[in-house]
Amino acid sequence: MQFFARFLPDEQATDLLGDDLALALRPGDVLALSGDLGAGKTTLARALIRAIAGERQLEVPSPTFTLVQSYALRIPVHHFDLYRLAQPEELEELGFAEALAEGIVLVEWPERAPGAFANAIALVLRESGAGREAEISAPPGAAERIAHSLAIRDFLDRAGYTGARRTYLLGDASVRAYETISTEDHRLILMDAPQRRDEPIVRDGLPYSRIARLAQSVTAFVGVANALRDAGFSAPCIHAQDLDQGLLLTEHLGDEHFLGSQGTPIPERYLAAAELLAGLHERKWPQSFPVAEGLDYSPPPYDHAALGIETELLLDWYLPFVKDRPASQSERDEFSRLWESLFRRLQQAEQGLVLRDFHSPNIIWRGEKQGLDRLGLVDVQDAVWGPAAYDVASLALDARVTVPEPLEAAILAAYCAARRSPRFDRAAFEEAYAITAAQRNTKLLGIFVRLSQRDGKPFYLRHLPRIRTYLNRVLEHPTLAGLRAFYHEQRFLDGEVE
Repeated sequence: MQFFARFLPDEQATDLLGDDLALALRPGDVLALSGDLGAGKTTLARALIRAIAGERQLEVPSPTFTLVQSYALRIPVHHFDLYRLAQPEELEELGFAEALAEGIVLVEWPERAPGAFANAIALVLRESGAGREAEISAPPGAAERIAHSLAIRDFLDRAGYTGARRTYLLGDASVRAYETISTEDHRLILMDAPQRRDEPIVRDGLPYSRIARLAQSVTAFVGVANALRDAGFSAPCIHAQDLDQGLLLTEHLGDEHFLGSQGTPIPERYLAAAELLAGLHERKWPQSFPVAEGLDYSPPPYDHAALGIETELLLDWYLPFVKDRPASQSERDEFSRLWESLFRRLQQAEQGLVLRDFHSPNIIWRGEKQGLDRLGLVDVQDAVWGPAAYDVASLALDARVTVPEPLEAAILAAYCAARRSPRFDRAAFEEAYAITAAQRNTKLLGIFVRLSQRDGKPFYLRHLPRIRTYLNRVLEHPTLAGLRAFYHEQRFLDGEVE
């Protein structure tokens, strides 16, 4: 067990500890709350439940008489009060095992069921001078999460945001997580992205993330965001940073995204984003970007190794998913031969700064602003030097929302019309667009299956029909004739389409 202590001078401090614990707990955790009558157990449980709900005024009654109260939240929470428990055996009759399997369990008066919570996170509240002392003990996995969450609280205090409220915002498909940080006067975003480490080796002594040129730390985000802002684009301003812990406190660029009320694309916003990409590709960028005094960041190249290992996700994950067998060596050899030929063609295409995930979830619409400032860019850490057409393909074939063919054509037309350089070659761009669109959507078929099967996120499978539709579109380009024949021969694109 690992031990922590927090002094709680008042109820506000108790509420803040509720925030901190809410962001550390995971399904399957039991938090056992002990202390005398009136020590603040229910107050802390109430703060924690409200924090998970993201609703500070949520009605959270004490379960003293009902013994258990359940909440269907982002993570289900079951609040047990065992003060009136007659026999320890009654705990199972209350549905404890089912509650634990489903979500988080909070238990007041755990001593009423001796031995039932030996592996729980234990929190004891004691009177201490003018306030209370919270003493926490936790097993290794939970202890690491709690320690990290408390470190975030200390980071906010050092940054001058003592008393700020923390609310879960989202966790993306990577190791990153985000929170909304609120004070009376400010709303900020906390980016929590510890440095990648201890990843499995997949090839040449390297993990997947390094071969695919994914950001290894928040240093990448700071450098790229600083460079974009210096060039007049709207990336978040960094208010505080702890590069060692992977913590950034950034500007909140807004809440309005690219989709309408029915989850459909708003054409005006997609066309504005296409024009932004044209401006980004017209600019000459320095090779390294400032991060801190004496520290710069240089985006890596989006080279054959990175592009190739991404496409191989189709063979590693998607093919076994749809065919119920692994890829054969002959399939791998032919797949590699076709893609290597296409990657060589991409080397001749226009190169530039590639943001890599330039699509609706990562662009904020700021309609009250003008020019480039109307579009907030919030996911920039995986930027690379590579084929400029890649981001256009990411936007025009949005992985998260269906872009109809007429809108895709309008996006491409808006982008090409906004390119001012006499060196811009539309035919060469259209070929690079087709290749990068095929590469990206090939990768996504594998990624979405991997997220479902490896990471327990089955909802990503709902995007597969859309990705198959996009691939069927772009494979019509003459340069992709060989790849199209191989994909159809292998029946990769059979099944439901949009």
